[in-house]
Amino acid sequence: MRRADRLFQIIQLLRRSTRPVTGAALAAELEVSTRTLYRDIAALMAQRVLITGEPGFGYLLDADYDMPPLMLTQVELEAIVLGAQWVAGREDPLLSPAVNALLAKIVTVVPAHLRPFVLAPSTGVPPRLAPVEDVVDAAMLRDTIRARSKLHLVYRDQNGAQTERTVWPILLGYADATRMLIAWCEARQDFRHFRTDRIAAAEALDARIPQSKADLHRRWEAWRVMQLSRSR
Repeated sequence: MRRADRLFQIIQLLRRSTRPVTGAALAAELEVSTRTLYRDIAALMAQRVLITGEPGFGYLLDADYDMPPLMLTQVELEAIVLGAQWVAGREDPLLSPAVNALLAKIVTVVPAHLRPFVLAPSTGVPPRLAPVEDVVDAAMLRDTIRARSKLHLVYRDQNGAQTERTVWPILLGYADATRMLIAWCEARQDFRHFRTDRIAAAEALDARIPQSKADLHRRWEAWRVMQLSRSR
């Protein structure tokens, strides 16, 4: 790892901690000696990076310190590009076109030596074999999730039987072959995953979900863990 990259990583490691981090812990994370780590810390302090602390006590990055945006490493760029490729292939009418705009913005702000990792990436995802044909606009579903509004669905099961239900939308999930609306179903009094290609109609209701988005996410995560344990 180049020293410049290592100095950047030190700032990132300190940034994610609200308590002092020892030099030994930082050195182990970066796979360098503590002597090298202390020299790097001294170099950062000399560059007026707002780090406080000392050997044996630990180091803390001032909460007011900020770095220029998009100070990214090669690996981070490759992760972004790989994720962008995946999103582009999901054929979402808003998200997929946004990918090219996002990558163009990244290319304009990263240093020249990092641009090939965006323009000619070394990783990629295979193309989708079949498009998802949805009746309901995915953008409307996302807007309803953001607004924390209840949603009225007309839904067809795998046999074509149609039901109507009121749900609390939580998340729009993207899989390789399908999209899923994850929601709390008032009729079932439980969480359900609705394939968007089976939603015949959807209408946002003028009724707010009575729980916070964070609480619903936590409950759904616990429910999902329980479902996985039952399937084993």
